This record gives sequence, C-alpha cells and structure tokens, in this order.
Amino acid sequence: MGIAEVVGVVLFVAVVFLAYSAWRRVRLLRAGGVHVALRARVDDTGRGWHLGVGHYRGDEFVWHRVLSLGLGPGPDVTISRDGFEIDDRREPTPLEGYAMPAGAVVLRCRSAKGEVEIAMGPDALTGFLSWLESAPPGRSIPWAS
Repeated sequence: MGIAEVVGVVLFVAVVFLAYSAWRRVRLLRAGGVHVALRARVDDTGRGWHLGVGHYRGDEFVWHRVLSLGLGPGPDVTISRDGFEIDDRREPTPLEGYAMPAGAVVLRCRSAKGEVEIAMGPDALTGFLSWLESAPPGRSIPWAS
C-alpha cells in the first residue's frame, strides 16, 4: 500500500468520525439536551474542558461528551442532585473561552464524588439551577441550610 492509499484511509476514518460525532450531538440535543462544558480536574490552567450535552433524568444530570465515540451504554458523567453543592460562580477566563458555550457562566461544584466545574449558557444555567432547587418535599436545598 502506497502513501496515497494510507493518507486516503486516514482521511476517510477522520471524516467518518466527524460525521458520527455530529450525528450523535444532534441526536442528543433533539432528545432534550443542553450544551454544557465540563471539567472534572479543577485547576487554574484553563485546561481540561470538554464540550458535551447534558440531560436531566429525575434526580440525575447526565453528561455525554461530544467528541468521543460514545459506544458505551451510558453517559460519561452522572451528577446526582443529592449532596451536590455549588461552591462558586464565575465568568470564564480568556484561556477557557474556546471550550465554552456562548455567554457561559462557570460553576465550581462539589459532591461526594469530588469537585467538578460546569460551564453553560444563560438559558441552560437557569434550567440547571431550577432542577437543582426542585428537590422533592422533605429534602433540603444544599445552600439554604
């Protein structure tokens, strides 16, 4: 196999991966998802952000990374409303802007699984805060105690 054939195969695989990623993103958004960037390793470098699509599933917020094969049976990250707290709210730094939805706000959050940062646009943020506050009767709101 010559170099032209190898380049052709690599380009074909890249095009198939990009087409699959685009199809998957559209499918997740049409199912009621919202654009969300997530960073599991919290630091001040501006690195580690991944674009994805989030869904609400009862007491869980599930997140699917956009640029992955997504061949697994479930979401990449699952956040349970129980014990989930928002520690800080800030604007993204200039280094982080590349990985954020337009007009995003960054939430630094904590749960039993550790710290995570979530970045979402204004409309998605309103929905996320409403979901977080809408705990069933008898359960406390994390920041109201």
